[in-house]
Amino acid sequence: MLVYNTRTHRKQELKPIEEGKIRMYVCGPTVYDQIHIGNARTFLSFDVIRRYLIYKGYQVTFAQNLTDVDDKIINRANEEGRTAAEVAEEFSNAFIQQMHRFGIMDPDIRPRATREIEAMQQMIQILIDKGNAYVADNGDVYFSVRSDDAYGILSGRDLDQLRAGERVEVNDQKRDPFDFALWKAAKPGEPSWPSPWGEGRPGWHTECCAMIHRYLGTPIDLHGGGQDLVFPHHENETAQAMCAWGKPLANYWMHTGMLRVNGEKMSKSLGNFYTLKEVLDKYPADAVRLLMLQTHYRSALDFNFQMLEGAVGTVERLRTCVKNLRWAANNAQAQNELGEGERALGQAIDQARADFVAQMDDDFNTSGALAAIFALVTAANKYLADAGGNASTALTLRAADTLAELGDVLGISLSADEDELPHELVDLARQYASYEGDSASEAADALLTARQEARKQKNWGVADSIRDGINALGLVCEDTAAGSRLRKANDNK
Repeated sequence: MLVYNTRTHRKQELKPIEEGKIRMYVCGPTVYDQIHIGNARTFLSFDVIRRYLIYKGYQVTFAQNLTDVDDKIINRANEEGRTAAEVAEEFSNAFIQQMHRFGIMDPDIRPRATREIEAMQQMIQILIDKGNAYVADNGDVYFSVRSDDAYGILSGRDLDQLRAGERVEVNDQKRDPFDFALWKAAKPGEPSWPSPWGEGRPGWHTECCAMIHRYLGTPIDLHGGGQDLVFPHHENETAQAMCAWGKPLANYWMHTGMLRVNGEKMSKSLGNFYTLKEVLDKYPADAVRLLMLQTHYRSALDFNFQMLEGAVGTVERLRTCVKNLRWAANNAQAQNELGEGERALGQAIDQARADFVAQMDDDFNTSGALAAIFALVTAANKYLADAGGNASTALTLRAADTLAELGDVLGISLSADEDELPHELVDLARQYASYEGDSASEAADALLTARQEARKQKNWGVADSIRDGINALGLVCEDTAAGSRLRKANDNK
């Protein structure tokens, strides 16, 4: 399995620190608002990476933090006349809720910054003792970037070639403009905690490094986040780890590409800024996932609602194929010999599985993995059309199970339960089919049989009345070579 490592700028074979096990960390959100779809793209990418590693048999320990103390949280709290803790709690819960709606698996470990102050202070003290950090006159504690000879190893940046003040905070408390805060001295009205250097709170770059070391140890196997975190956030994280513990923070650094909307950078000023909640309120999560996964995680993703509409239809077509396969299996006639069509479908199943794994093994290429699924759907649809009522039960079930299994690796459900039939079918069946039971499913079979019999006798009026009654319930009769069935009127064939 190959993984692109941001630090080495190339794909490398994945070699876990401990055989059969993966320790993985992805930077979580700062909880001051609903997350936007760019954030969601990152969390989705690593959810699928995690799912695939589990699929391959690895024991994955996945951690993701919540940054629940930060300037943005404090500013919003002040604007709304609330405490920072109230704002953080509201949007921590909102984040978790939207992740559940989006089909993102919960992390095994979800540390919150405000509950890990002691671990951060211990790391800061180690850095001070080693001469890699210093206490400013006002009680701030800063990391001295020039004390780390390897600084820039992740991003490839040379401090001497960067201008003072570029993407760094400049103030007169720092010895060097590129030094960054490990601990911020308390300001009036802000949340703070006691420390050896006075009341204060942790700096943003401090949090993840300390929490990774506490819960996963160092180094870990995989560390992920958005491309915008490479510098300075992840560069600062790995600098702290190397200086504090003499070990890299992670062996593989992975970063997702940026998301654009209709080719433009997403921003509120352009009116193209969308939260995940806004999108999921209007579109199914599986369709949003499919749209995002059609682009490799390291590439820029161009998001637009026309493409999302198309993804809705694509998911339905995939599900309909699985549904048709299972229906054909349940209605197939006994078959003793496998013909050319069966051999072709069997080969397509094997090829789809092999192609799916090959693509995912190549730096988690979900675009290629989806292509493997689509190829199997094409082969399955051709087989069903050619086989009619002579489909192989075992083979159609195997194809359906394979599609559902591969979809599940991507977090896209293709094996949805059969649609619940309306109970009004019972009344309709009593009218046209002399049905006396109380089962909607049995009533549907009785109606289909009655309609078929009416057509054989050329009693078109009765046949049409049965059809019209079924249509009035939002269903249609679908006649196939293998027989007739009911489906929702809006299902894609």
